[in-house]
Amino acid sequence: MGRTTIWRMAGYGALLAAGTLVLQGLDYLWLARTQSLAIYIFLIAALFLGIGVAVGASALRRPAPLPFDGNPQALASLGISPRELAVLKELAAGHSNKEIADRLHVSPHTVKSHVGRLFEKLAARRRTDAIQRARELGIIP
Repeated sequence: MGRTTIWRMAGYGALLAAGTLVLQGLDYLWLARTQSLAIYIFLIAALFLGIGVAVGASALRRPAPLPFDGNPQALASLGISPRELAVLKELAAGHSNKEIADRLHVSPHTVKSHVGRLFEKLAARRRTDAIQRARELGIIP
């Protein structure tokens, strides 16, 4: 394909685009003259729709959640030590005594002792009870 052929095709394309724009402009003028009331009603409806969506979104927006503080009052009243709290968090993560011992760099016997004291302090018989009670008190998220 020669260079003149490409320019000729580009010229035809530009003429077609210009003709389309002219026809669309004429169509718009006819539409604006015959359907102006419908266009105004549509624009007003769209404006009110936008306002309604904005007001609804702001009214239904939830406030930002408060940062989790671990309920220090409950920790103090139950007498849960920082190490017991660390064990409780590991329990909530679903780790076994051996895994908790490895993570906290203590012996499994120490973890077992902490778990037993947590059961007493939280009035729990099982791990799931202790975790549920701690979540109810806001000690763990």
